[in-house]
Amino acid sequence: MKRVLTGITTTGTPHLGNYVGAIRPAIEASTQPGVESFFFMADYHALIKCDDPARIERSRMEIAATWLACGLDASRVVFYRQSDIPEIPELTWLLTCVTAKGLMNRAHAYKAAVDANVAEQLDPDAGINMGLYSYPILMAADILMFNASHVPVGRDQIQHIEMARDIGQRFNHLFGAGREYFVLPEAVIDDAVATLPGLDGRKMSKSYDNTVPLFEGGAKATRDAIARVVTDSRAPGEPKDPDGSTLFVLYQAFAGRSESAAYADALRAGMGWGEAKQQLAARIEQDLAPMRDRYGELMAHPERIEDALQHGATRARAVARPLLDALREAVGLRPMRARAAEASGKSTKVSQSNPQYKQFRERDGQFYFKLTDADGSVLIESHGFANPREAAACFAALKQAPDSLDEQSSLYVVRAPRDSVLRALAAMAVPAGEGGQSS
Repeated sequence: MKRVLTGITTTGTPHLGNYVGAIRPAIEASTQPGVESFFFMADYHALIKCDDPARIERSRMEIAATWLACGLDASRVVFYRQSDIPEIPELTWLLTCVTAKGLMNRAHAYKAAVDANVAEQLDPDAGINMGLYSYPILMAADILMFNASHVPVGRDQIQHIEMARDIGQRFNHLFGAGREYFVLPEAVIDDAVATLPGLDGRKMSKSYDNTVPLFEGGAKATRDAIARVVTDSRAPGEPKDPDGSTLFVLYQAFAGRSESAAYADALRAGMGWGEAKQQLAARIEQDLAPMRDRYGELMAHPERIEDALQHGATRARAVARPLLDALREAVGLRPMRARAAEASGKSTKVSQSNPQYKQFRERDGQFYFKLTDADGSVLIESHGFANPREAAACFAALKQAPDSLDEQSSLYVVRAPRDSVLRALAAMAVPAGEGGQSS
């Protein structure tokens, strides 16, 4: 089973380019056999650049509703909010403590921010918070927490996957002791994923203000945006080249092969740009309308979104909690009672209130017994006996007659003060004839 983890940004409003380039292919990939998909809302990351609580809250709901409306099956995949998994920030700290500062100094986002400050003759770290600086460690925790083997990312995120590998490998080396706690993830770059052109022909991006809204504004907003797509000056009746047309690229992103071929033929035959835009808007609306209806229903009932995310959080924590428990043990954050017992070579079970007698066989084939106090300390330790009956008989004699304890005995060694041993033997004494206990 291949485990794929996809992070979903929780800022901004999705547009058509987001749907075609990221949302749709990720959802389609999650339905493939042999794939275990984890999708998370990266809302901790959103805090790095946004300090508006209302915007954070609204955007999280809109983005979650968008993915669910577009077909993400929350019963098939693990769909959760980053902030609902407390193990993630704890793991972030464990990883922070093994991450070299020099590695963070080389992070692209941090270096770009420093370079921008220097160019403006500001202090190099002006306006840079620790969230931005240590962002790659939080991203590493997102990935390593679930031991994802494959992480789909854009090319600008490859460095973060490489850092996650470095950090995971460092932890394994320092604390693994023969165990590989973390799978080292692989970046998945799909060059075949479509990059839609925007209204001006450049890549569709909010930075260029050239996007087509996905759900916002309804069908009218889609039609209005398509009407603003830049075309050349060829009039209706003049042949047009589909391959150089933004309209045709957008049409292909939604239509099948035969539909696209018919649209291209109509352009070559002289279909006017106005008609071409109307057909494109109608074809896009054919796909968007049912999803927009689902989106509206979810936004009207946010408790349904919350239920889906909480269900995902429960499933995610079922994976995260056992791993974090193992990591805490690995770095030494262990229960003191359990470690005290282990350090003295005793069982990690809670000590009984009475002294304990244990009989056992060693690799030399001989039988031994041991008497321990209630706190686990050794009181008497025997030499070897040829058979278990001889060992049991020796201890039974001590219980029945504690005063016969011989600190120079050739059968056993007294490991504690005589008074302590005598009290323990008296506590274990039984009436004559009942014989000794063994365990």
